[in-house]
Amino acid sequence: MSDQNLRLKGELSLSSVVLFGLAYISPGIVVTTFGVIAATSDGTAPTAYAIATVAILLTALSYAKMARVVPGAGSVYSYARKMLDSRIGFLAGWAMLLDYFFIPMVGWLIQATYFQAQFPAVPRWVWLILIIALTTGVNAFGMKLADRVNKVLMAVTVGSLILFTALCLVYLGHDNTGPVTDAVWNSHTSIGAITAAAAIAAYSFLGFDAISTLGEETKDGAGTIGRGIIACVIATGGIFLVLSFVLQLVHPGGQFANEDAAAWSIKVLIGGQTYANIVNFISVAGGVASCIALQASTARLMYVMGRDGVLPRPVFGRLAPKLGTPITGLLLTAAAGVIAMTLDLATATSFINFGAFLGFALVNVSVIAYLFRERKAGRRHNLFNFLVLPLAGAAVSVYLLSQLGATALKIGVVWLVIGLIYLAFLTKGFRRPTPEMTLDEHASPGSPDDTSLARER
Repeated sequence: MSDQNLRLKGELSLSSVVLFGLAYISPGIVVTTFGVIAATSDGTAPTAYAIATVAILLTALSYAKMARVVPGAGSVYSYARKMLDSRIGFLAGWAMLLDYFFIPMVGWLIQATYFQAQFPAVPRWVWLILIIALTTGVNAFGMKLADRVNKVLMAVTVGSLILFTALCLVYLGHDNTGPVTDAVWNSHTSIGAITAAAAIAAYSFLGFDAISTLGEETKDGAGTIGRGIIACVIATGGIFLVLSFVLQLVHPGGQFANEDAAAWSIKVLIGGQTYANIVNFISVAGGVASCIALQASTARLMYVMGRDGVLPRPVFGRLAPKLGTPITGLLLTAAAGVIAMTLDLATATSFINFGAFLGFALVNVSVIAYLFRERKAGRRHNLFNFLVLPLAGAAVSVYLLSQLGATALKIGVVWLVIGLIYLAFLTKGFRRPTPEMTLDEHASPGSPDDTSLARER
């Protein structure tokens, strides 16, 4: 087969790329996590989302720059490896693996929490086990059904969000809940509380960087990818700001009977029990479909790392003989999901944010490294765009990282130390070249360079 037949057609437009990012992010997450953000920020969720939007946008600008410099299937791993050092790149990939590893767990935890809110007689751990078993089973036998479901997920999500917002506005028209400005700043909150909430809120944006994997499939390749990343973050931030503002008006303050399931009580308040039951079931069903994709991405990333020798090949680098799926990765992520039985949503989310914020910081640093490389070669770039903005993005990412809970920071640091020790083992005390993960997702399926399964969220 010729190389031309292995290349994907560049048919995606800017709007298609932005919709891809929105679908991957799942805008409805702002509703399901509202209670946690409002409680952490003491009733100023919109302000927390505004800070998170600015923080993520700074990094999105750096992603857009690197997408042009390193076209194709981009990632934190590939940017750091090419611009900084192969060992730093490895650790960046290792940190993002922590992100991947816990993403399905958070998805499962959210769905189980809302199923339990609707059916309180059934313990949350039962729902958690059932959802994990369902998604693992679907992934073990293939993704065709999940792919079909995910294609309509965005339409269902948008429709339910529009209805939800309309009912919130109707409710507000009949009930004066207090000063509008209290949703932005009130006497109970503080800068520390808002920034801590922003660190959690940033989780809701995770997935915008997945757009960078579509470089070959878009019209005007790198240019469309750069614009798409920025447009996706702006659109997502706008949705989050509007919805969190409306939600904060409906429920002023940050006190909830159960902050993890706050959206459930708000749905009952604005639309009644029947509406809440229907919308909650639709949202959770759609969320389960999203969990299928999250678990599949994680398992396939581990498979690619195993096939490339970054993880033990005999364990991770093999597919199930009859099913042709990365069963080891699926079972490991399922086992990790069981940990969610002992966690609340804020703690589980913070695990993911450690790898994400560290990766974001490295993307910004990669842009700065690119600037200095270019200057050495006699080429000049705008210092504001290639130095000031990336420095701000890196600083904000590090600051948000520092705002995570002590448990998340300890786990993250331990994870990095394990990665460093493992890298020393792989390189025989750093005397051998650093193993390279082949992240070019356009290689032919089944070939030694096949990385169509390695998409970074």
